[in-house]
Amino acid sequence: MSQSPTLQAIIEFVEALSQDEQDVLFDLIYKRRIAKRRQEIAQNAKATMQAVSNGTAQRGTAAELMANIFGDEE
Repeated sequence: MSQSPTLQAIIEFVEALSQDEQDVLFDLIYKRRIAKRRQEIAQNAKATMQAVSNGTAQRGTAAELMANIFGDEE
Protein backbone atom coordinates (compact mmCIF):
# COMPACT_ATOMS: atom_id res chain seq x y z
CA MET A 1 0.00 0.00 0.00
CA SER A 2 1.50 3.35 -1.04
CA GLN A 3 1.48 6.29 1.32
CA SER A 4 -0.27 9.50 0.26
CA PRO A 5 1.94 12.54 -0.10
CA THR A 6 1.70 15.12 2.66
CA LEU A 7 0.19 18.51 2.02
CA GLN A 8 3.61 20.09 2.46
CA ALA A 9 5.10 17.78 -0.19
CA ILE A 10 2.30 18.69 -2.59
CA ILE A 11 2.85 22.42 -1.96
CA GLU A 12 6.55 22.05 -2.64
CA PHE A 13 5.82 20.09 -5.84
CA VAL A 14 3.38 22.76 -7.05
CA GLU A 15 5.82 25.54 -6.24
CA ALA A 16 8.42 23.78 -8.38
CA LEU A 17 6.11 23.94 -11.41
CA SER A 18 6.34 26.79 -13.89
CA GLN A 19 3.84 29.63 -13.62
CA ASP A 20 1.97 28.29 -16.67
CA GLU A 21 1.82 24.78 -15.21
CA GLN A 22 0.53 26.16 -11.91
CA ASP A 23 -2.16 28.13 -13.76
CA VAL A 24 -3.26 25.01 -15.64
CA LEU A 25 -3.29 22.98 -12.41
CA PHE A 26 -5.30 25.58 -10.50
CA ASP A 27 -7.78 25.90 -13.36
CA LEU A 28 -8.18 22.13 -13.51
CA ILE A 29 -8.69 21.83 -9.75
CA TYR A 30 -11.21 24.69 -9.81
CA LYS A 31 -13.22 23.12 -12.64
CA ARG A 32 -13.19 19.69 -10.98
CA ARG A 33 -14.44 21.19 -7.70
CA ILE A 34 -17.28 22.89 -9.59
CA ALA A 35 -18.16 19.62 -11.35
CA LYS A 36 -18.13 17.75 -8.02
CA ARG A 37 -20.37 20.36 -6.40
CA ARG A 38 -22.80 20.20 -9.34
CA GLN A 39 -22.93 16.43 -8.96
CA GLU A 40 -23.69 16.79 -5.23
CA ILE A 41 -26.45 19.31 -5.98
CA ALA A 42 -27.94 16.98 -8.62
CA GLN A 43 -27.89 14.06 -6.17
CA ASN A 44 -29.59 16.20 -3.50
CA ALA A 45 -32.23 17.31 -6.01
CA LYS A 46 -32.87 13.71 -7.04
CA ALA A 47 -33.27 12.65 -3.40
CA THR A 48 -35.61 15.58 -2.77
CA MET A 49 -37.73 14.77 -5.81
CA GLN A 50 -37.90 11.15 -4.67
CA ALA A 51 -39.04 12.25 -1.19
CA VAL A 52 -41.71 14.46 -2.78
CA SER A 53 -42.86 11.55 -4.97
CA ASN A 54 -42.95 9.22 -1.95
CA GLY A 55 -44.81 11.76 0.16
CA THR A 56 -42.03 11.76 2.76
CA ALA A 57 -40.80 15.32 2.12
CA GLN A 58 -41.37 17.79 4.94
CA ARG A 59 -43.14 21.00 4.03
CA GLY A 60 -43.34 24.34 5.79
CA THR A 61 -41.62 27.65 6.24
CA ALA A 62 -37.91 27.80 6.93
CA ALA A 63 -38.66 28.69 10.56
CA GLU A 64 -41.01 25.71 10.91
CA LEU A 65 -38.50 23.32 9.40
CA MET A 66 -35.69 24.65 11.62
CA ALA A 67 -37.92 24.30 14.70
CA ASN A 68 -38.71 20.75 13.65
CA ILE A 69 -35.02 19.92 13.22
CA PHE A 70 -33.66 21.66 16.32
CA GLY A 71 -36.73 21.76 18.53
CA ASP A 72 -38.36 24.85 19.91
CA GLU A 73 -35.50 26.42 21.88
CA GLU A 74 -37.41 29.56 22.87
